[in-house]
Amino acid sequence: MRDVDFSGSTVVVTGGACGIGRAIAEAFAAAGPRLAVLDVKHEETASLLEELPGEGHLCVTGNAGVEEDVRSFAEKVLECFGRVDVLVNNACITRRGILSGCSFEEFNEVLRVGVSAPYLLSLLFRDHFSRGASIVNIASTRASMSQKDTESYSAAKGALTSLTHALAMSLSPFGVRVNSISPGWIDTGVFGVLSPEDAFQHPSGRVRSRAVRTPVPPGTGITAAGASVCLHKKGHPRNGVALVYVPKENNVNGW
Repeated sequence: MRDVDFSGSTVVVTGGACGIGRAIAEAFAAAGPRLAVLDVKHEETASLLEELPGEGHLCVTGNAGVEEDVRSFAEKVLECFGRVDVLVNNACITRRGILSGCSFEEFNEVLRVGVSAPYLLSLLFRDHFSRGASIVNIASTRASMSQKDTESYSAAKGALTSLTHALAMSLSPFGVRVNSISPGWIDTGVFGVLSPEDAFQHPSGRVRSRAVRTPVPPGTGITAAGASVCLHKKGHPRNGVALVYVPKENNVNGW
């Protein structure tokens, strides 16, 4: 993204204080936009604001799984910036799954953070997106290639992929593109050092060693199939950052 100029744009990132979200926030900030970040971790959110290049950024501590926090954040974004050019729905959590006894409330907590919040932010910003704006949903290969005891997270990512398709069709008349990225293993530091045995959590028994991206010709318009970009590899949070930028001239929608 070093050659891309986002000066004067407003970029919103949820879950932007750590891991993939922080890498995305830092990469965008280096390209010159005004950044708005929502994250539940107060200290990390505060440190992000201090470290981001440029001025005028908005970093808010809040829980994407709480409607009042999401609405308050959206209000602050519109009050400060007036419009949104890029929305990156990255925030998600896990409460594991059926083998760990994930409860009804815990399961729905994950859905609120990973699915309901992206929908609500898209709704609240609907009339404030610039023409040619982009929503990028950070999904996961968990949606189609899962692991035991991951029902809460896998269900949320599968739902987010489906939400991407629907929003792409609904928001197309507004000039808003909606796409998703599905990373594989990303070493965010939360789970410690990943061992070779981690590969065997996949039914294929391996983790791909390189990124896979399906090419989309320029000017193809809406992609009705709406397939996500998948990264089948163990990697660093920075690995998928470049894919978050989708050029307006490509008019790619529904990935």
